[in-house]
Amino acid sequence: MNDVVVVGAGPVGLLLAAELRLVGVGVTVIERAAARSPHSKALTLHPRSLEVLAMRGLAGPFVREGVPVPTGHYGGLPVRLDFSVLDTRFPYTLVLPQLRTEQLLEERLRKLGGEIRWEHRALEVRQDADGAEVDVAGPDGTYTLRAAWVVGCDGAGSTVRGSAGIDFPGTSATTTGFLGDVVLDAPPSVPSVDNEHGGFLVVPLADGHHRIAGTTGESLAIPADQPLTFDELRRYVRQVAGTDFGMRAPRWLSRFGNASRQAARYRDGRVLLAGDAAHMHMPMGGQGLNVGLQDAFNLGWKLAAVCQGRAPEGLLDTYHAERHPVGAALLENTRAQTVLGATRTADVRALRSVFGRLLAAHPAVNRQFAGELSALDVAYGPAVGESGEAGGGRSLAGTRAPDLGLAGAPEPSLYPLLADGRFVLLHLDPGGDAGRGTPDGPGAADARAAAEAIAGSPDRIRTVTARPTTAHDGWAGRSAVLVRPDGHVAWDGALSSR
Repeated sequence: MNDVVVVGAGPVGLLLAAELRLVGVGVTVIERAAARSPHSKALTLHPRSLEVLAMRGLAGPFVREGVPVPTGHYGGLPVRLDFSVLDTRFPYTLVLPQLRTEQLLEERLRKLGGEIRWEHRALEVRQDADGAEVDVAGPDGTYTLRAAWVVGCDGAGSTVRGSAGIDFPGTSATTTGFLGDVVLDAPPSVPSVDNEHGGFLVVPLADGHHRIAGTTGESLAIPADQPLTFDELRRYVRQVAGTDFGMRAPRWLSRFGNASRQAARYRDGRVLLAGDAAHMHMPMGGQGLNVGLQDAFNLGWKLAAVCQGRAPEGLLDTYHAERHPVGAALLENTRAQTVLGATRTADVRALRSVFGRLLAAHPAVNRQFAGELSALDVAYGPAVGESGEAGGGRSLAGTRAPDLGLAGAPEPSLYPLLADGRFVLLHLDPGGDAGRGTPDGPGAADARAAAEAIAGSPDRIRTVTARPTTAHDGWAGRSAVLVRPDGHVAWDGALSSR
């Protein structure tokens, strides 16, 4: 019997499977497509996704091949969100086609011994108290896979979600946009064009093509399943810009809609959901792939711990508790962006003007929206780990751990210490006093006991003593911090008394 069957070999399924294989969990990935699509729905990786990759030592190839852009957009507004001010080693949006992201993640999975079965379609999922079964149609006929757990990473039309009877409430598409990957002989000098006729974004791709994505008054009401023609795309762009920028050589033409739905629960017994199977929305702000990767990263270490008997099954309930609110926030902000970016009434044009002035005049507001879209502001409650006060100060439990610079550690900063998927117990010595912050100093026994209670096993904890070399909000004077495998704080010890 498999430990886990992952349905879907997109970026979410690939990262989840790699996380499981990293610690030795048996996993089989099935994918209905015969081969990977050459067309990339998503083009961007956000700062938190790059941090996720950095925690496993994977960010390098992505950063080398991608194009960093220090800004993002909110609802297509011409006033850009400033990612450069964010507290991260990756203060930018990285433009990298989804196809290449998937290829790099597949390389990772294969190095870890993972298996992908192409052209194998999940027909139905059943479960009982001891496991689950997946009926599969493959090139040689149908068969059944039995596993302890099944994870649906199979998109908005998820067979896994449907078989489990998990509701997918929300709204159907009422607004449709257009998308085309084309060559532009005279591309615009600005990243977006917007007026009373419509608006679109222009993103340069590495191979000489550009992606144009947007809406016009004419395009909004056309069903998303109606094919987009090249002449139609040229007409939309001319309606807005007065030119088609020398558009030619279309490689991919498509439409997208604003259907907005979220799974009522991310876990049903032995079945779990991640990525688009758990949430669908208008692709505003390029968030979908990124939130899906972060779903997988949250789920991976928890599911591995349960598979290996290091944690009770109840740990998986924290996956829904932590990630469902993130998905709900995603749907809320993409709905808001859709109103701003795809509605062409005079009232909404006025709203766009006011909102743009607000982002331009108030850096704190700009920073807040940049933090939300980048996912750097995601913090969890005390579902996993300790809560309460730490030596008279507020606990860090549930917050995102920054890539803290560390002197005296085996690595120069925190994230490389997480590469093997274990918890990291940091004994921090901010001032270099003898005995303070060391494994044998005051509070060390409490720190070890707390860490082992949360991690489930001493061998799942990497203990490091170091002196912080970078400053981050809330971290000054901490004596000990336990960081989860997904880079969120599980527990923190008392603040220094000085």
